[in-house]
Amino acid sequence: MDLALKEARAAADRGEVPVGAVVTGSGGAVIASAGNRTIELHDPTAHAELLVIRKAAAVLGSERLTGCDLHVTLEPCAMCAAAISFARIRRLYFGAGDAKMGAVEHGPRFFTQATCHHAPDVYSGIGETRAKALLVQFFRERR
Repeated sequence: MDLALKEARAAADRGEVPVGAVVTGSGGAVIASAGNRTIELHDPTAHAELLVIRKAAAVLGSERLTGCDLHVTLEPCAMCAAAISFARIRRLYFGAGDAKMGAVEHGPRFFTQATCHHAPDVYSGIGETRAKALLVQFFRERR
């Protein structure tokens, strides 16, 4: 989660919402990392989770990330939860919950739906205090 938080801070420095993500493989080896780039890329789908999943898939040469884990600083939205499911991520670790846009423990609770293809093991609250503080500071400075 430390590397995901580093990516989130870098995103904030670019003026992006501070969310960072890391995909790890067996033994915890880092395969890819990314931070939000929606503004920079003029792409509403350029969330940290989607970017890191794309990078990891390219590195591994497969659309399936079976056996890989995703560490992200904020609870994934519905779009990202769907990508996590389609990528067959083994475990999802996330920091801060997101009552407004989250789709794992809030909102649609994507992975509990009968239409969900694959549900990862989910572990929430990992580095939550630091992730939440980064988000609160970011939005406080902009309001």
